[in-house]
Amino acid sequence: MSFPVIRRVVTGHDAEGRAVVASDGPLPTVVEIAAIPGTVFHEVWSTSGTPAAVNNAPDPTTAALMLPPPKQGTRMRFVDIPPDTPEFLSHGSTKMHAAFSEVGDADASTVKADSPHPLMHRTESVDYGVVIDGEMTLILDDAEVALAPGSVVIQRGTNHAWANRSGRPCRMLFVLIDGIYDPAIAAALAATVQPARPALGAAR
Repeated sequence: MSFPVIRRVVTGHDAEGRAVVASDGPLPTVVEIAAIPGTVFHEVWSTSGTPAAVNNAPDPTTAALMLPPPKQGTRMRFVDIPPDTPEFLSHGSTKMHAAFSEVGDADASTVKADSPHPLMHRTESVDYGVVIDGEMTLILDDAEVALAPGSVVIQRGTNHAWANRSGRPCRMLFVLIDGIYDPAIAAALAATVQPARPALGAAR
């Protein structure tokens, strides 16, 4: 199954301040994540300040792929998520450093030996996640939520993963907003961070 190509229309202003179409066509940045085949990032737009600059600046999506939003900014993308496979669920955690490195944030991965899913991760942001087509399961530390088209998740910096148990690809739309943890939450998270365990066979 393949999803439709995403068309993006970007507006702007001419020298007289009249509204014009700056560009109209497919997204210039569409990237399949090599470490998780079938996972495709479709970069739509991003802003890099608050309030966002309203200008005719160049397309911000042609820079290197980054998972989180810019500081004090936002990021909008579609993500195509393939079905989980037994092999991925059994051995996917070994690829997560590579996978998150591809999207510019290796430290976002929180997967451990007892994690409920290989894709567990966390970013210091508020994310709006909308299921566009297909089915998805939101996995948290102590809960799971089944999602259907039209479901919206407000992800407030929590440890989570997206599990596709439907047997077919799912397309989601995400809008990520840079954030900062409440001090009490930041302290609780810092207290739960465990030191990394040495790899099997490593010197102790």
